[in-house]
Amino acid sequence: MDRVFLDAKVLFSAAYRSDAGLRRLWDLEGAALVTSLYAAEEARRNLDHAQQRADLEDLLSKVSDKDRPIMLAAIEAGSTHLLTGDFRHFGRLFGTTVEGVHVLPPSEYLRLRERPSVEDAP
Repeated sequence: MDRVFLDAKVLFSAAYRSDAGLRRLWDLEGAALVTSLYAAEEARRNLDHAQQRADLEDLLSKVSDKDRPIMLAAIEAGSTHLLTGDFRHFGRLFGTTVEGVHVLPPSEYLRLRERPSVEDAP
């Protein structure tokens, strides 16, 4: 099972629009979603509308939290993946593994997870 750490940008983007493609993360089988109190609070601060904040709270109710800075929190949570939209701070780490945590943009993780496996091929 993947333990997928979600940063503030991913949480914000999923809550910002009710039809956001990122919400597919919450429907993936075999993926436990994890975040930190720090990331959740950052996402909360940046959402302008009450409905967006309510959507965030609903999404967060299905995510475990760990209270640490983002990369350390992902490592300490035993995450297999860190999904982030923060290209400025994490872009150089995309596609690499740090202390057992594979760093990816969420779109790449979804692409990999939703790709049919060899076992599913006819």
